[in-house]
Amino acid sequence: MGIIRISNPLINKIVFVLFLVLCTTPIIDPPFALLIGFIFAQLFNHPYKSYNSKVTQWLLKFSVVGLGFGMNFHHAIQAGKDGIMLTVFSIASTFLVAWLIGKWLKVDGKTSYLMATGTAICGGSAIAAVAPIIKADEKQMSVSLGTVFILNSVALFIFPVIGHLLNLSQHQFGIWAAIAIHDTSSVVGAAAKYGQEALQVATTVKLERALWIIPLSIITAVIYKSDNSRIKIPYFIGFFIVAMIISTYFADFQKTYDIVVVFGRKGLTLTLFLIGSGLSLNSIKSVGIKPLLQAVMIWVFISLLSIAVILMAG
Repeated sequence: MGIIRISNPLINKIVFVLFLVLCTTPIIDPPFALLIGFIFAQLFNHPYKSYNSKVTQWLLKFSVVGLGFGMNFHHAIQAGKDGIMLTVFSIASTFLVAWLIGKWLKVDGKTSYLMATGTAICGGSAIAAVAPIIKADEKQMSVSLGTVFILNSVALFIFPVIGHLLNLSQHQFGIWAAIAIHDTSSVVGAAAKYGQEALQVATTVKLERALWIIPLSIITAVIYKSDNSRIKIPYFIGFFIVAMIISTYFADFQKTYDIVVVFGRKGLTLTLFLIGSGLSLNSIKSVGIKPLLQAVMIWVFISLLSIAVILMAG
């Protein structure tokens, strides 16, 4: 017996709005917002499904910039320096391992490349940037995005728990989350759950990592000899840096920055609810076992490798 879905448009809208309002309250944190979004997707029809993806992308960008007003620029620079070598090493090793596993499991080449891109750089954003360059079709994109999103959802819940079990410091957890979790939304959500310092470190290192979309897109265009050389530059990272600089050097307006940060946190919670509301069981089933297995193996590899390096570094 399948899940009974409520199809009444008015009820769908009312429940959707109620959940949105609930996500603005202190009782809902980012991981829980993702969960109730997923529950909503199984029981109701999304009343604004055609707008969900675009709104989610813009809301995430505004939220990240808002969070930048609560961060110190000098601390962020140091966090970026601490994570740069691990970032480069993890990106290179992720692509190598993804290629080997993809060959072993006989996963479609473009699908395999997209999943390696999403794991190595920044999830769905990197996949969306590279897909047109390699001329990936809709199914290849859907499988890659669906797989990455499933693992992001899992990471958002289990990473803070593992972090506490391993007694990771705020700084250690921030770097680990930025390296081992795919999407920016889940990185920021997991780090926010762990603590303020973890949030600052994770956001800085993750956005620094996202800049690798640019050289990766150029390299991909050369490898695939693509005429489609248009590269999507993540401009919002620049605004995030500006926000940190403003909050650091114009400290007299701290009360205003605190309000902006609150809106950034609430925006992140809403973002994760919207992401969850767009995930159905059918989309999970459509991924297929081999691509999902490949993605899990890549993810486990980079998670274990990065945490080992972080723990050895002390």
